[in-house]
Amino acid sequence: MEKRILIVEDDTTLRHILADVMRLAGYTTIVASDGEEGVRLFGQLKPHVVIADIMLPHLDGFEMVRRMHRHNNKALFMFLSARSSSDDVVEGFKAGGHDYLRKPFSMNELMVRIEALFARLNLDENNSLFHIGDYLFDCNNNTLIYDNTTRHLSSRESAILEILAKNMDNVVSSQQLLKDIWGDDSYYNLRSMNVFISHLRGYLSDDRRVEIVSIRGVGYRLRVINKYEK
Repeated sequence: MEKRILIVEDDTTLRHILADVMRLAGYTTIVASDGEEGVRLFGQLKPHVVIADIMLPHLDGFEMVRRMHRHNNKALFMFLSARSSSDDVVEGFKAGGHDYLRKPFSMNELMVRIEALFARLNLDENNSLFHIGDYLFDCNNNTLIYDNTTRHLSSRESAILEILAKNMDNVVSSQQLLKDIWGDDSYYNLRSMNVFISHLRGYLSDDRRVEIVSIRGVGYRLRVINKYEK
């Protein structure tokens, strides 16, 4: 499957080097030289991973990534910046980043991190279907099928269920869900997420073996109760 990367970097030389390296590695590469162009290309071409500088013309990298999150909750973001203070790193993750690499950097380290991001995305079409008890969940099409009846989920409902399904029987922290889907773990977003979790519980209620368990103060666990369990 095609793997698309958007590089948003105002340094012409570095932008060209990064694009050439990514293309040689087999990635479909898109480039932008400022934040506004980055947002436009992101909405048009829907890259899977974005490599973003912070100090960009017209729109800084933090705000650019925040706006991108509103278009697509499934893309992953890496900040690549000479700004290396702990405050900058924290701000990067709060803006919705999933990784932060300081300049100067090793190209080998960058490629390893990019590969890790794509591994998290799990783009293999064969892995887009999840059997959850008697339900069939298709995260690519945001559908949940039960007894030949199809329910269409919202993008955020689908994103939450996808993360829970990929971590079946394991606890997923509320912070991880909020960072991956909303871009920050504010109290307002936590309340919003709890509403979506409630919706999902309702959608999954026809199979009494399926449950989303709340782990107080930690997060959630999706499980299917074995018929031999008491």
